[in-house]
Amino acid sequence: MKAVQLHDYGDAGQLLYENVATPEPGPGEVLVQVTATSVNPVDLKIRSGVMKNFMPIEFPAILGRDVAGVVVKAGANVTNPKPGQKVMGMVEHSYAEFLIARADTLTVIPDGLDIEEAGALPAVVTAGAQLAQRIQPKQGAVVLVTGAVGSVGRTAVYVAKQRGAQVIAGVKTEQKQKANSLGADQVVGIDNDEEISRLPNLDAIADTVDGETIGKLIPKLKAGAIFGSVVGKPKAVEGKDVRVEAVISNPEAAVLREMADAVRDGKLEIPIARKMKLSEVSEAHRLMEKGSPGGKVVLIAG
Repeated sequence: MKAVQLHDYGDAGQLLYENVATPEPGPGEVLVQVTATSVNPVDLKIRSGVMKNFMPIEFPAILGRDVAGVVVKAGANVTNPKPGQKVMGMVEHSYAEFLIARADTLTVIPDGLDIEEAGALPAVVTAGAQLAQRIQPKQGAVVLVTGAVGSVGRTAVYVAKQRGAQVIAGVKTEQKQKANSLGADQVVGIDNDEEISRLPNLDAIADTVDGETIGKLIPKLKAGAIFGSVVGKPKAVEGKDVRVEAVISNPEAAVLREMADAVRDGKLEIPIARKMKLSEVSEAHRLMEKGSPGGKVVLIAG
């Protein structure tokens, strides 16, 4: 089979599209023929070596965290999903034509959801949903989601709203019009000090961006409030009467299926900026490194 292998830490030129052996599923595993995967920020960090102390890898390595494809073979003790079913999941080694995944991490793609679109979803919607769950928003709680137009942020907005929270979408001022479609109760430019000063006291912040702005937002949290983040614990929260929830997302098939249904039904939108061939992955990484392309970059295998 063809796969993209990383041969050393470095720039996108270290990613090579080449022949590798097709893996075989073991007990509890399935072999999935990949239709689509996508590029996530963590892929760039692993490739560059920024995360080598936290997530060391052995070379050559196949990156990739998202998959949408078809089960072609099941290992021992697997009754679901079945060969022939279209599935999606948060996995490992998805920059390839085939991959092995634990059967219990996958969910069947809902009818009506395009399989290529499904390839953009697993990592970001799982992270956003788990972030919103960890801050435990109660009915009427005032929650600020930073980076709300990003894929993780917009998922957190959706889940927090589903749980009855009063959600404020925190975005760059230039993104405010785009953010009006998120279904939040309020949109705030968190790069504007005056708008930050007018924020109400917050029961929780769900952070997807980090940076200097967080230091300006922390004082808006009530005593005993919750600060949840998918990008680590900021220094600005140290010594404050705030409960910190650092979220490292993990595969959760039921959550992914719920979010996939929401996308299929038009309740949640995860924009796709571009579709590229898997063999063009180096170009896709370079595109992501130039800055946000306005949505997910999906890689089509085959």
